[in-house]
Amino acid sequence: MRFVETRPPSFPQAPVDVLLQPIPGERWQVLCGDAGHWRVGIYSPPEACIADCGELERHDCPELFLLLSGHVTLVLSDGTCGVRELPLQTGQPVLVETPHTAYCPDGPHSGTCFVVERDAFDTEYRRPADWGQ
Repeated sequence: MRFVETRPPSFPQAPVDVLLQPIPGERWQVLCGDAGHWRVGIYSPPEACIADCGELERHDCPELFLLLSGHVTLVLSDGTCGVRELPLQTGQPVLVETPHTAYCPDGPHSGTCFVVERDAFDTEYRRPADWGQ
């Protein structure tokens, strides 16, 4: 188990009124935000199957996932030391509060999500089997 604190400013300065350029092949890229409120980023996991997902994370606040392209499957704790899978659908946002991670079933970084989260939060990481204890 490990803990990570995220505190403002937790996002880079971004130019306004221009297209932002995410870097392909990165797991998580924070793009911009509003200090003390929210930050947004692009998420594209390198894991290609559920067996590759060694730990789940849980923030102390919800976060929103929106599939932009490809295929991404969320892996969610079922609360009893197991997990369930939730394949994301393009254009259908999901608000996540449970411990989670994700994978791209078509191969590393083959799917991309837009993610919205707070500018300040705490995250706990554990193996999936440890979330039901």
